[in-house]
Amino acid sequence: MNYRSAGVNLEEAQRATSNIGELVRSTFNSQVLDNWGQFGGCFAPDFSHLKKPVLVSSTDSVGTKLLVAIKAGIHDTIGQDIVNHCVNDILTCGASPLFFLDYIGIGTMDAIVVEQIVKGIAIACRENRCALIGGELAEMPDIYKKKEYDLVGTIVGIVDHDNLIDGSSFVLGDVLVGFPSNGLHTNGYSLARKVLLDGAKFDLEKRIDDLDGTLGEKLLQIHKSYLHTVQHLLAAIEIKAMAHITGGGLEGNISRVVPKGMKAVIEWSAWQMPPIFALIQKQGRIATEEMRRVFNMGIGFVIGCRKEDVDQVLKISESKGEKPMVIGEIVSM
Repeated sequence: MNYRSAGVNLEEAQRATSNIGELVRSTFNSQVLDNWGQFGGCFAPDFSHLKKPVLVSSTDSVGTKLLVAIKAGIHDTIGQDIVNHCVNDILTCGASPLFFLDYIGIGTMDAIVVEQIVKGIAIACRENRCALIGGELAEMPDIYKKKEYDLVGTIVGIVDHDNLIDGSSFVLGDVLVGFPSNGLHTNGYSLARKVLLDGAKFDLEKRIDDLDGTLGEKLLQIHKSYLHTVQHLLAAIEIKAMAHITGGGLEGNISRVVPKGMKAVIEWSAWQMPPIFALIQKQGRIATEEMRRVFNMGIGFVIGCRKEDVDQVLKISESKGEKPMVIGEIVSM
């Protein structure tokens, strides 16, 4: 017996690790100590511009969107998904990303697949000015099926304590501004797959008129990062709270940042639900309440602000290519 006969290919793992070295280093900045490949990634931050620095961290996965990517044979976009998802999570606190770490658990080591995943991670890290300083690559044939893998990311960011955002400054009459998603992002895929792939038996290459493209293209749309637009807003107005619309939908996620004694009222007619959600609802005969609980329904990120700041929010956002809209307000319980 040897490790290879037990299902673990150390040579292929070494090949995968060698191939991703330049991708990883392409995300480095002056605060990263270039010791890539050692047991720990080292980051030497400069906090001299902050009065009281607060580290903000988050860990997440891409969920069963991975199964769509595996079925389609497309692996780089999934890497961008996990980074952007994590960036948005810490952004809700007002934090800017510092560094990112990934975990890839795979059934059968494939250097090409691993390189494509890390390529996507590196692309998103560069776009979000976030260093990829380390990670883990593990071949576990008894845990994952032959061509399957799991992808998890951890991010660490920074914000000055005085600029930490948590919703505590909300007052009655403050408004909610929603920023459009470009699809499911990384949530609701267990239901979407059951409906569209298992139930309706749609092929990922199927072109659907209402979707303006193939089903695979729409299901694998990259999870948007809202970092750059929100950072411009933070410099211009007081943002009371922010919510990343993931599992739990709009109501579930916005409620996490609304103080006791208040609630968010959402005006569902303020925007048009994208066609991909209408297709899922129709094919699965899903109740509207359930759709709103599972999916983002076309709104990927929400900020809360004073009503008098809305015009400035819209103007700044539109200059950055976003088209947000007022979707609700804060009222008493």
